[in-house]
Amino acid sequence: MANALTICRIMLSFLLLVPPALSPAFLGLYAVAGATDMLDGFIARKTGTESELGARLDSIADFTLAVVCLVKILPAVSVPLWLWIWIAIIVLVKLANIASGYMMQKRLVMLHTAANKAAGLVVFLVPFAIPLTGGITIPAIPACVVATFAAIQEGHFIRTGNA
Repeated sequence: MANALTICRIMLSFLLLVPPALSPAFLGLYAVAGATDMLDGFIARKTGTESELGARLDSIADFTLAVVCLVKILPAVSVPLWLWIWIAIIVLVKLANIASGYMMQKRLVMLHTAANKAAGLVVFLVPFAIPLTGGITIPAIPACVVATFAAIQEGHFIRTGNA
């Protein structure tokens, strides 16, 4: 059941490509995708069905949702250059973490740390805040701060063997 919800999140992510960015239909699909993210892990823990496959599927689903949202939302809003640079740096750090985790442990390493979960939550809320704040800048700042910390912490854990 948990893995089925995770797979639904991947499918919902691709469905987000259909409605206009930040439209009620987009935000509704996005909210359902977010609910699957909260429920899949909860169900896996409650039913004792946690698995390495489930964790990897969850990471893939999270990544897919994030990429689709970036592709869909960023062109629809006015993003200052400094914010593009900040997002690019976060992505580069995350990619370096994946590469170093693979080189060190010979497997895909994507940690589910408290900081990564907090970053996921704050980043998840950004699309809902954009219409309320009139742009992406105000909600993006706390999202980028938390995501930067999470990416740096994740890299530290991977490179010190605490993964």
